[in-house]
This record gives sequence, C-alpha cells and structure tokens, in this order.
Amino acid sequence: MNSYKFTIFGRVQGVWYRKYVMQIAKTLGFVGYVKNISNGNVEVVVNLDLQSELEAFVSKLYEGSTFSNVKDVECIKIDFVDFEKFEKRV
Repeated sequence: MNSYKFTIFGRVQGVWYRKYVMQIAKTLGFVGYVKNISNGNVEVVVNLDLQSELEAFVSKLYEGSTFSNVKDVECIKIDFVDFEKFEKRV
C-alpha cells in the first residue's frame, strides 16, 4: 500500500469538487481525505495499491465535478499514512 498526495489546480473550490472526490474515493473503496487549501487549490491524500488504481484516480481528478475546471493535478508519493476511511476535511 502506498500513500499519495495530490494538489489539484484550477477552479476547484465552491464547485462541489470535494464532494465529487469523496464519491469517487468511496465508490472505489479508497481511504484518505480531501480538503480545500488556502491558495484556492484542493489537496487529496489517498492510499492506493496498484499503478492502475493511481492512473484511474488521476483521470477522475482531472475529470472533476460538473462546474469545476481542473487545470493540473500534481501527484507525489509520500510516507505511508494509515487511514480508516475517506473524509472531507476543513
């Protein structure tokens, strides 16, 4: 199991983007969190097993919610973080 931190750039706050990410992560059975960050971007930390899971999740992050406009997604592998569920943080 690996932990990844994503920073999503673009119009991603105030457009139901976090709710969208929550739904995707829960549907796929992933654990971690999503939160708005003060510079207008969104941060997602998630645990994934397979390269195919990573690719599929990144694709969904780019797709975004109906009213979002994702410009870029930055992904870095981080030290493992143990989560019990996927949550929306403030």
